[in-house]
Amino acid sequence: MDSRDPVIEISDLHFAYNDNAILKGIELAVPRGKVCAILGASGCGKTTLLRHIGGQLRPQRGFVKVDGQTVHELDNDALYRLRRKMGMMFQAGGLFSDLTVFDNIAFPLREHTDLPERMIRDLVLMKLDAVGLRGARDLYPSELSGGMARRVALARAIAMDPEILIYDEPFAGLDPISLNVIANLIRKLNDALGVTSIVVTYDVSESLKVVDYLYLILDGKIAAQGPTEEMVASPDPFVQQFLHAKPEGPVPFHYPGLAYTAALGLA
Repeated sequence: MDSRDPVIEISDLHFAYNDNAILKGIELAVPRGKVCAILGASGCGKTTLLRHIGGQLRPQRGFVKVDGQTVHELDNDALYRLRRKMGMMFQAGGLFSDLTVFDNIAFPLREHTDLPERMIRDLVLMKLDAVGLRGARDLYPSELSGGMARRVALARAIAMDPEILIYDEPFAGLDPISLNVIANLIRKLNDALGVTSIVVTYDVSESLKVVDYLYLILDGKIAAQGPTEEMVASPDPFVQQFLHAKPEGPVPFHYPGLAYTAALGLA
């Protein structure tokens, strides 16, 4: 595939939970080989968007294409084949609590390949070495710090050498040192492995350090997008408010409702 071709294309994507419209016409194209961030306030639909990319949800209108394939049109076998091209680092890590660090990373290799155990051992140790945790191979998730657990989750995400790496809130709940370690790993692994990385987060400051391209979601749509440098310098009021954490701007403090005096019966 040409590196200029988008690895993910989303067009006119609509989705609602009952009467609550979440995605209201999302349009975006993720460039191949880049680190891209999808940013937005909590509850804006970022995780819902990821579920469409992975085929867990079906669009109510529009489509999602991954590597040229329309996700919601695939049968189960084709969808599972497509998912093997993706590595996912879940928001809470998603490690199996009763398996060691080694066995957590070996799990997808044992599940999806016929590789001999000796080769699986070598691959697991390679992935652990890439995230600096080869010495933690025999620990259980309960024995790991938050930052270590995220690194193990990252090692498992790259276990199958995917073409696309997806990170759902990778910085949430981490101390400053662990947060910077994860951010640097995202950048280094993307460049070393030649993959496409999608970082879904509300942590603006860390994202700006490592990503090439930004998408900002507001009211169910892509409100702004562009290379990181251009977005930081954008005069758009919403971009300025979100990227620079300004309390005043297009995003209101109050949830929509009756005027205060009317709610108190004073109007």
